[in-house]
Amino acid sequence: MNRLAHILRLGLKELTSLRHDSVLLLFLMYAFTVAIYMPAAGSVIGVHNASVALVDEDHSALSRQMAEALQPPEFQAPVSLPYDRLDEVMDSGQYTFVINIPANFQSDLLSGREPAVQVNVDATAMSQAFMGAGYIGRIFQRELLTYANQADTASKTPARLTTRALFNTNLEGGWFLAVIQIVNNITILAIVLTGTALLREREHGTLDHLLVLPLTALEIMLAKIWSNMLVVVLCTWISLEVIVKGVLGVPLAGSMALFLMVTALYLFASTALGIFLATLARSTPQFGLLAIPVIIPMLLLSGGSTPLDSMPQWLQWVMQGSPSTHFVSLSAAILFRDAGVSVVWPDLLALATIGLVFFAIALARFRKSLAS
Repeated sequence: MNRLAHILRLGLKELTSLRHDSVLLLFLMYAFTVAIYMPAAGSVIGVHNASVALVDEDHSALSRQMAEALQPPEFQAPVSLPYDRLDEVMDSGQYTFVINIPANFQSDLLSGREPAVQVNVDATAMSQAFMGAGYIGRIFQRELLTYANQADTASKTPARLTTRALFNTNLEGGWFLAVIQIVNNITILAIVLTGTALLREREHGTLDHLLVLPLTALEIMLAKIWSNMLVVVLCTWISLEVIVKGVLGVPLAGSMALFLMVTALYLFASTALGIFLATLARSTPQFGLLAIPVIIPMLLLSGGSTPLDSMPQWLQWVMQGSPSTHFVSLSAAILFRDAGVSVVWPDLLALATIGLVFFAIALARFRKSLAS
């Protein structure tokens, strides 16, 4: 009971210290409000409002029909362009797509020839260039088949492909970005908050004061973990309810209680990692340099930015040892697919195991640093 009382009072001391740190409080507010809303509302995965220019050398009804087929919100209305400006606008990056319909295109098509349409793509706009070229190809193919009275191609194909988008019918990229941004901010704050709190106590001399009290390294470490865990879980819950569900309108189908429990388990692992890094550093700037090569791979290679299946096999195995990999998988499964414990228990078990390993290593290192 004495140990529990020590852990409780030390945690309250951490919360009191955080309450008087106005800069850190402002950063917490920013991380779970503006930093969630801006990427989700402003970043679009796919083709949206892409700029198009059209060099129409045919001036036929078919060429006008093809131009009118490029409609918002995927494409802007095509801008008419003379042929001699084609290279100029491509070099300047003024348009993502510049389409050239050659002279006699319609007459060649009606004569049974196979005329070509040139689609010039500015591939520096990578996501739009890759998908937009495919969109334009399918749109033009549909228009040409319609013009040639072959619109009913489904009956002539050997198989009919039916696509159903589950859990996100309209393929809204902002839904996924909002949740992934919360996951990324939790990762950053869990490591940074605990690491800087420990280093701040060492630099201000308050850690020496704690050492003269009847406290153990385990009690000090658990106090820092539960206090920071409480703050981040509370901020996560408010952000999901107010920003994600309220402002952004993302329908979260899963259990909020289960997700918050998983978040607390993830924070147990990541805060232990933050304490471990803090024991290796001798100052706050040095801790920042140590945290960068740890946090960046956790954010980029955990499956939130790039699917794990697209990575090399050896890297997939390496990232299984990162708690963020399992947390990303759990977040998508619980919040979007309404998965229960019976479905996600393998990731839960892996996350708990990684957390215990990280905690044991951090505790051993923390005890060693206190002894020295």
